[in-house]
Amino acid sequence: MNIFPVRPSAHGHTSSRRTPVLALLSLLQFLIAVDVTVVNVALPAIGARFDADAASLSWVVTGYTLVGGGLLLLGGRLTDLLGRRRMFLLGAALFALASLAAGLAPNLETLIAARFAQGAGEALASPAAMSLIALLYPSPEERAKALSIWGAISASGLVVGVLLSGTLVQLLDWRWIFGVNVPITAAVLALAPMFVRPDGPRPEQPGRLDLPGAALLVAGPLALVYGVLRGSPAALLAGAVLLAALVAVEARSSNPLVPLSFFAHRVRALANAATVPLSAALSGTFFLATLYLQEVIELTPLQAGLAYLPFCAALLLAISQVARLIGALGVTYTALLGLLLTAAGLGWLARLPDHGSLWTDVMPGMLGVAAGMGIGLVALQNAALSDVTEDDAGTASGVQRSVDQLGGSLGLAVLVGTALGGGTPQGPEFRAAFGWAALGVLAAAAAVAVARASAGRSTRGIRS
Repeated sequence: MNIFPVRPSAHGHTSSRRTPVLALLSLLQFLIAVDVTVVNVALPAIGARFDADAASLSWVVTGYTLVGGGLLLLGGRLTDLLGRRRMFLLGAALFALASLAAGLAPNLETLIAARFAQGAGEALASPAAMSLIALLYPSPEERAKALSIWGAISASGLVVGVLLSGTLVQLLDWRWIFGVNVPITAAVLALAPMFVRPDGPRPEQPGRLDLPGAALLVAGPLALVYGVLRGSPAALLAGAVLLAALVAVEARSSNPLVPLSFFAHRVRALANAATVPLSAALSGTFFLATLYLQEVIELTPLQAGLAYLPFCAALLLAISQVARLIGALGVTYTALLGLLLTAAGLGWLARLPDHGSLWTDVMPGMLGVAAGMGIGLVALQNAALSDVTEDDAGTASGVQRSVDQLGGSLGLAVLVGTALGGGTPQGPEFRAAFGWAALGVLAAAAAVAVARASAGRSTRGIRS
C-alpha cells in the first residue's frame, strides 16, 4: 500500500496552454531561488560598502528566507480567498519592486528591509504558483513531471545564484545581483495574463484574515534564529513562547491561517514533517560546504561556485527521474530512497578531514546529497499536495513551502551554530554539523518507513 496517494482532479487549462504557464511559474521561482544564495559571495563587498560586521550582514541572508517562509501560510490563504493568478501577479510585482529597492539601497538598514520585502513577495507568489501547478496537472504522473520541472529550475537557481554573484561582483558591482531581477520579473508580469486564465468568482464574504497568526509565525522563527546564532537563551525562550502562542491563536481563530484539522490528513502531515530535516540538510550542506571549500581548501569564491556544477548536474538528473521512480515505486518508496541517499551523502561529509580535497573528500558527499534532495523533495512535495481541491490547494502549497523554507532556515541556524562554535570552524566542527544533519534525515526516513509498515498492517488482507 502507498501511504502517499494523490487524488486526481479536473482543471480548465488545455494541454497546449499548460506548458507556457509552467514555464512562467518556473521562471519566477528560479529568480526566487537565485536570491536565496546570490548574496553569499557578495557579502564581503556589501559589508565593505556599508562598514557592517558579520552579525549584521547575516540578516541579509536569513531575513529573506525567514520572512518569506513565515508569511507563506498567509500567502497560501490569500491565494485560496482572492485567486491564484491575482496573488501570483501581486507577489511578482512586489518581488520586482523590492529587488529594485535592494539594488539602490543607500544603507544596510534599507537593504535588509528590501530583503524582507522580497521574502514577502515570494510568500504571495510561490503558493499561488505551486497551487496552479497542482490543479493544472491533476494526475500523480503528470503532477510529478510538472513538479520535477519546477523543482529542477528552482534548485538550479540555488547554484546559479552563487555563480551569478561571483561574476557580477567581480565584473560589475554587487548591486547588480538584485538589479537583474527587475527586467526578468517585468517580462513575467507582462506575459502571465496572456497564458494564465483569470480567477473565477471569489466568495462575496471571504472571511477575516488571521493577521495575528501570520505575525506570530514570522516573529517566532526570527526569535529562534536570533537566539541560536547569538547564543541567547532569552531569545530562544521568546521564540518558543511565540510559537506556542501561534498554536493557541490558530486553535481559537474562526479564520486561521491553516485549520489545525488540516494536519489531521495523515499523508500531508507526514510529508511536511519529513520535509523539515531534508530542507535543513540542503541549506546546511550548501552553506557549510561552501565555507569548507573557501576556508579549508582555499578556493576562490568563483572557484567554489564552479565546484557546484557537478552538484547541480546530479540534482537535475535526479529530479528528471522522479516521475519515473514514482511510477515504478510509488511516492512512499521514492521519498524513502531520496531520504536515504541524502543521509548517505551527509554521512560521507561527516568524515571530512581537517585538510581535505575537493574531489575525494567533498564531491562524493555533495553528489549523494544532490541526488537525494532531487528525489526526496519532489516526492514529498507531491505527497504534501495529496487530495487538494480548488478550496485548499493554496493552503496546502503554502504549508509545504513554509515548512520547506522555515525548516531550512532554522536547520541552517542550528547546523551553522554547531559548526562555528563561536569561532572559525575546523574539521571537527564541520564533521559534527554534517553528522547531526545525517541523523535528522535518518529520523525522517525511519518515520516514513514506520508509517508505511503501519499502513500495510492496517490493510493486510484487503490490499497488498
